[in-house]
Amino acid sequence: MKFLISADMEGATGVTWPADVEPGTEEWQRCRAMFTSDVNAAIAGFYDGGAVEVLVNEAHATMRNLLLEQLDERAEMITGRHKSLTMVEGVQSGDVDGAAFVGYHAGAGMPGVLAHTYLANSITGVWVNDAPASEGRLNALVVAEYGTPVVLVTGDDRACADAASYAPEARTVAVKDHVSRYAARCRPPARTFADIRAAAKAATSLAARHDPADEGPFTVEVEVDATQLADLACMVPTVELVGPRRVRYTSGTAYDMIRCFKAVTTLISNAIERNYG
Repeated sequence: MKFLISADMEGATGVTWPADVEPGTEEWQRCRAMFTSDVNAAIAGFYDGGAVEVLVNEAHATMRNLLLEQLDERAEMITGRHKSLTMVEGVQSGDVDGAAFVGYHAGAGMPGVLAHTYLANSITGVWVNDAPASEGRLNALVVAEYGTPVVLVTGDDRACADAASYAPEARTVAVKDHVSRYAARCRPPARTFADIRAAAKAATSLAARHDPADEGPFTVEVEVDATQLADLACMVPTVELVGPRRVRYTSGTAYDMIRCFKAVTTLISNAIERNYG
C-alpha cells in the first residue's frame, strides 16, 4: 500500500496563532517540531498497518516547514512551491492507495482555529457546486479523480467535522478543540502522536483504489473582502464577476478546477494592499 500525506500547518498540534505558522518567526520555529511530530505519527501508523511506501507533500505557505532531518526515515517528502497540484502533489502518479490530510483546518468564513481557504484573510468564502468548500473538500475532489480515497484527517475539532462532509469514512483525530479563531484547547504532542498513529493504522483498512471519479463539471464561486480583488481575479480566462466581491468559473475536471483556483488566488494575493486589503 502507498499513502500520500498532504501536510498543512494550521491544524497541527499546538498551533493557534498566526505567528505559529508564519515562516521566520520564533513561534514558527517552535511549532515546526510539533508539525513534524504529527506527520511522523501518521507515517508510523501507516507502516504499522502494512504500508510499503509513504510520500509526504509539504502543503503550507512556502511549503518548506517540515523538518526533513526529523522526518521518519522510511518516508520521502516533496518540499517547495510551484507544484502542479499544489497541496496534493504526488497523487497524479496514479498508484496512491490512500490520502491523509494532516494539520488541516476549517474553510474561510467558518468557525475554526486559523480557518481560511488558501489566503489567510482576503477570501471570505468558497463554494463548489453551491456547497461550502474548505481546502479539504477541494483536495478531496482532486484525489478522487485519481482514484484515491481520503482515509485520515487531523486538525482541530472543526476540521474533523468538516471532513465528515467530504470523506465520511475517513478516520479523524482532533489534536485541539476550537475556542476562537486564535485560541484552542490543546493536547500535548505525546498524546496527539499516539492518537494520530493509532488512527493512521486503523485507516489502512480503508485504503483501496477505486475507479477515477467523474464528478464534474465544477462551478466554483470565490468571495473576497475587497472589490479590486474580484476585479483582478477576472483576468484569469473563464472567471467572471457575479457580484461586487464575488467571482465564478466552471471547470470540467477537478484537475482544471484546482489549477484555476490556484491562479485566481495568486492574482488575488498580489492585489492586496497593506492597509486597505
